[in-house]
Amino acid sequence: MKRIILAIAALLFHAAVPAAAQTTLRIGLAEDPDVLDPTLGRTYVGRIVFASICDKLFDIDDKLAIVPQLALSHETSSDGRTVTLKLRPGVKFHDGETMDADAVKFSLDRHITFPSSFRKPELAAVDTIDVVDAMTVKLNLKNAFSPLIAQLSDRAGMIVSPKAAKDAGDKFGLKPVCAGPYKFVERVQQDRIVVEKFADYWNAKDVTIDKIIYRPIVDSTVRLANLKSGSLDLIERALATDLKEIKADSRLKLALQTEIDYQGLTLNLANSPAGKDGPFGKSPKARQALEAAIDREALNQVVFNGEALPGNQWISPKNPYYQQKFPVPARDVAKAKKLLAEAGLKAPVAVDFMVPNNPESRQAAEVIQSMAAEAGFDMKIRVTEFATALKEAEDGRFQAFFIGWSGRVDPDGNLFVFKKTKAPQNNGFYSDPEVDQWLDDSRKVSGVAERKAIYEKIMAKELDAGSIIYLYHRPVIIAHSVKLDGYRQLPDGLVRVVGVRIRP
Repeated sequence: MKRIILAIAALLFHAAVPAAAQTTLRIGLAEDPDVLDPTLGRTYVGRIVFASICDKLFDIDDKLAIVPQLALSHETSSDGRTVTLKLRPGVKFHDGETMDADAVKFSLDRHITFPSSFRKPELAAVDTIDVVDAMTVKLNLKNAFSPLIAQLSDRAGMIVSPKAAKDAGDKFGLKPVCAGPYKFVERVQQDRIVVEKFADYWNAKDVTIDKIIYRPIVDSTVRLANLKSGSLDLIERALATDLKEIKADSRLKLALQTEIDYQGLTLNLANSPAGKDGPFGKSPKARQALEAAIDREALNQVVFNGEALPGNQWISPKNPYYQQKFPVPARDVAKAKKLLAEAGLKAPVAVDFMVPNNPESRQAAEVIQSMAAEAGFDMKIRVTEFATALKEAEDGRFQAFFIGWSGRVDPDGNLFVFKKTKAPQNNGFYSDPEVDQWLDDSRKVSGVAERKAIYEKIMAKELDAGSIIYLYHRPVIIAHSVKLDGYRQLPDGLVRVVGVRIRP
C-alpha cells in the first residue's frame, strides 16, 4: 500500500512540473530559395538556410578574416600547389555518419564533378584530393590558387553526408543531410522550410533554439508587418525606407552592415537570339549608352534613402581591390544619345527588362526605366518570380536582367563565374580570350598589388564591352524582435543562428 501511495505521489509530482517549452525562431526571407543542395544552389536566400544546416570547412568573422569551422587549420606548400587541411574530430552528420577525411574528399569531388555543379569553377584549380589520415586531407592543385580558402568558407566548403548523397543522387536537395547545427525536416515550396536542432552537433552548447521556420515573403511591407505583429521573429533585407519606422518601434532591433555584394544589370550579349539580335549583342556602345543614362546617386536616394553605396565595379569603393582609376561615372544623357546613334540604333530602343518580383527591385527598375527613357531606351519591365527568373537567365530569355550577387570575401568570388567564357553564371555569354587568361592569372598570385594590377586590365575591358553594369552595394538591414539575444550580423549578410537565444 505504501509503495502504491509513493508511486501515485511521484506521478502527481511529475505531472505538476511543466515540460520545458520548445523555442521556435521564425525568419522571413525575401525570396524562396532554389534547390537546397550546396553543389547546385546559387541563391542568397539559399545560403541563409544553408547557414543553419550545412557547416563549411571554414567561416568568416566580422573583419572578413577566415576562421575554422569543420577544418581546424590549413597549410599551403611553398610553391602554392598543395594545401593540407586538419579536420575537427568528433563531428557527426545528421544521419549519424562520421564527418572525416573520406567525407571531405567525397564532397569536394562531388562539387567538382557533379553535372551542372555551380561549385566547379570555384574549385577549378583542384587536381586531386588525397586522404592522408582520418582527420587530414591534402588538396593537390594544378597551379597556385590564392582564393581557395575563401572559396571553402562558402558553399564549395560545405560537406555533405556521402551515404545520404549517394542514396539520393540528384534528389539530395529535397532532403539535405549535412553537419550543421540544425537538421532538415520539411519544405513546402513558397511557404516554409523547417529545421530542428541537431542534438549531436559539435558545438551543441551554443545552440539553444529548438526549431527554425523560414518563410518566404516577397513583399517587404508584409514581411515587416509580420515582424511587428509577432508572427515573425526576424526578417532579412528590410527596406532602407522603413528604417525610421523600425527604429521607432521599441519591440524591434536593427542589425546593420554594408554588404560585400553588388547589384546591377546583367546584359545578354550572345546567350540565345534574344541576346545576339538585341541591342547589347549588336554593339557594345549600346551597353555604354545605358550606363551613361543612369544616375547612381539619384537611384540610391530614391530607393535606399541614401543608405546604399553607389559603385561601378564588382567590389565596393571601400574594398582594397577597388580600381580608383575608374571612379563611379556621373550621368550623361547627351553622351548616351550620341552612343546610341553611333551604335546604329534608333530610339526608342526596346529592351526586354527582366526584374525579380520584390518591391525593392521593382522600384529600382522603375527608376532605371525612367532614366533610360530620356536617353532613348524603352525598358520593358517584365516582373518575374525569383527562381523562375534565374532559369530564364540561364536559357537566355532576357536582354537586361536586374540582378545582383551576395558577395564573397575574395574578389575572385564576385568575378570569375560571371566573366569566364562558359562559366555557369555567365548568363550574358560574355567572352574575351584575354580576360579569360587574366582571370586565370589572377588566381595564381596572392599579393594584393599583383592581383589588383590584373583586375585593372579586366576592368578596362568591362567598362567598354562587359556584360554587367554595376550600380550599387546594398546595406544589410536585419530587423528582429528584442526577445532575440546574441544576434550578430556579419558583412556577408547571412543570418547565423549559433549563439542566438530567445528570451521568454
